[in-house]
Amino acid sequence: MIPHLGSQPEQTPELALWGGLECTVNRVRDNYFSQMDRNGHAERLQDIERFASLGIRAIRYPVLWERTAPDGIESADWSWPDERLPALQQLGVTPIVGLVHHGSGPRHTSLVDACFADKLAEYAGAVAARYPWVEYYTPVNEPLTTARFSGLAGVWYPHGGDEATFVRALLVECRATVLAMRAIRAVNPDAKLVQTDDLSKTYGMPEMEAITSFFNERRWLGWDLLCGKVDQDHKLWNYLLESNATEEELLWFRDNPCPPDIIGVNYYATSERWLDHRPERYPKDRCHTFRGIYHADIETPRVLATPTPGIAPLLMETWERYGLPIAITEAHIDANREDQLRWLVEIWNAAKKARNQGADIRAVTVWALLGSFDWNCLVTECRGYYEPGPFDVRGGTPRPTAVATLMRELSSGRPLSNPVLQGEGWWRRPGRFLCKPVATSTAVADLAVRGQFKSAHVQPILISGATGTLGSAFARICEKRNLAYHVLTRQEMDITDPASVERAIQRFKPWAIINAGGYVRVDEAEGDSERCMRENTLGPTILSLACIRHALRFMTFSTDLVFDGAKGRPYVESDPVNPLGVYGCSKAEAEQRVLDADPQALVIRTSSFFGPWDQHNFVTQALNALDHGQSFQAAGDMVVAPTYVPDLVNVSLDLLIDRERGVWHLTNAEAVSWAELARRACAAAGVDPGRLEEVSMESCGYAARRPGFSALGSERGLLLPSLDDALKRYVEAVEQRAHGVEAERPGEAAHYAS
Repeated sequence: MIPHLGSQPEQTPELALWGGLECTVNRVRDNYFSQMDRNGHAERLQDIERFASLGIRAIRYPVLWERTAPDGIESADWSWPDERLPALQQLGVTPIVGLVHHGSGPRHTSLVDACFADKLAEYAGAVAARYPWVEYYTPVNEPLTTARFSGLAGVWYPHGGDEATFVRALLVECRATVLAMRAIRAVNPDAKLVQTDDLSKTYGMPEMEAITSFFNERRWLGWDLLCGKVDQDHKLWNYLLESNATEEELLWFRDNPCPPDIIGVNYYATSERWLDHRPERYPKDRCHTFRGIYHADIETPRVLATPTPGIAPLLMETWERYGLPIAITEAHIDANREDQLRWLVEIWNAAKKARNQGADIRAVTVWALLGSFDWNCLVTECRGYYEPGPFDVRGGTPRPTAVATLMRELSSGRPLSNPVLQGEGWWRRPGRFLCKPVATSTAVADLAVRGQFKSAHVQPILISGATGTLGSAFARICEKRNLAYHVLTRQEMDITDPASVERAIQRFKPWAIINAGGYVRVDEAEGDSERCMRENTLGPTILSLACIRHALRFMTFSTDLVFDGAKGRPYVESDPVNPLGVYGCSKAEAEQRVLDADPQALVIRTSSFFGPWDQHNFVTQALNALDHGQSFQAAGDMVVAPTYVPDLVNVSLDLLIDRERGVWHLTNAEAVSWAELARRACAAAGVDPGRLEEVSMESCGYAARRPGFSALGSERGLLLPSLDDALKRYVEAVEQRAHGVEAERPGEAAHYAS
């Protein structure tokens, strides 16, 4: 184990990298939601070695009260931490043990129970007695934030909705922290408190000054209580008394201070807020009532014309207020992969900047090592919404993402290698706004906090197939994601001509090539096999050879038509291919030749495109015909797995950035007939399917043989959202495009679990 995470900066000159496991066990009425049951870590001891491989010096790790001793200390089950804590120690990763993480304790207590603090202290003492070598603890994670969600917003148990319940929950959590550390230090006098909470800041119009000032004082309240800073001179003293706190219990904290050994600050894209008294200017879901005032409350990146500097000035505020060591204990953003990387590097550089300005910043913690579930609804229900982290667990076995590679580079001091770091994150890009931007002198740009990636040449992605559905979709989404790219016509790069490919590589100097073109006319291929094989097989082979020669990443696309349909259930990546027609043969041979030429290549099998940006896909044609009262025929005996093009492109880009390789199946993960797809699309769009005619495949008159069942499943991970969700977003996108509005803005991502 590496000791002394709290040693002085001169003894630890390098900024440390820590990790954190999303382990929330929160209660919503009588239901408990456990992140570790969802991410699989509860049953996967080998994750410990995965975590250690990232180069982290410490990990925020759970020994949760609700899981270990739900019915009391006498019946506690220590088997789970007995295995895992020593394993971390043996691998040189220091555990920072968490006891309650957004929870309210076992069923027999709650955050407003007067006995909560004593009961948690009893449990904390038992943990320390069993693991006397453990030095770092977080008895209660984010007490202020948890009190807000549980006592004021009413989202979590005990579902309070007033200031008094919020204050009561906060006081109980802080008292529990003091007593827990007292019990721990009775066993281990050297034990250290790492006290986490959200590091927020609120800005606003002058008319909102009273609320803005209150929020900016309230954000410190948990740390202030623990540091013994709350007395009659505290700015919130009267507020606390008016919220049914007693003078005696408030002064108890002054007389029993328990200052953190390390202040843990958690910072998200939503941590800085803008308040405006003109709610009509903002989306309704960003408008709220507080103290009788209806106003907009929106994250600053979505409204301020000039971005705030980010976390660096907030770190300095924290340092100047407390003078205690600080660690960033959660760094995470729900976004596409390149923005996850950009966010982490920006946080890392901000921490280094604050250190250079004299603040004692110890570490940056990459949060949610195994990702997190359903935080888009504050974990109030199981929606299946998943945010990947350094590892993606949707395939069962955790798969390292590009974030894991970045962590290893940061922890070892190696140069940052991912070329997507050349771009700005969505929170600084022009398309980020949800409303008319507000100009304010409060938000002053400080681009020095980024310094993400130094390169004399911005390396693009080269995309073949400029005129096709897929090529144009890649161009649109790369533009939105701020990924440098060039979409090339055949004249600019003929993929069947090695010399032409070489000239394009020399001219553009890309880091990756995406083959989004090719021969797509399945029936015509039967009489045009030479051209089909040249464009679908020879072209990708030439590209793959060029990519391995120049050390470039390569991604190409294949089809469900490499299968014959005999399996009768969804095909996975390792199933043997057996195409029925020329088109399928061209793709099957391309897969083999590409991966033989370049084992690092990424081959995406997909099928049955639909999307909002072209008029030729099946869903668009079916809805257009049926909406105009025309009949429309669709096969009822051909089963496919439809794919929403924006989802396909976004996930493909994530996999490319992750440096994934081999064959992946990407669809919206549901096997339906063409006729059923038309009916589902009608239901999503509110179109009468009465004139839909379900016919047989034979009656469709196809020249090329097609499998009756070609739906794609996956053994590597179902990464796209559900079909119903995709159809809903398709309809919204079509409607918004009709009004000249983009359906999705930078920073909006769709990640769903299988």
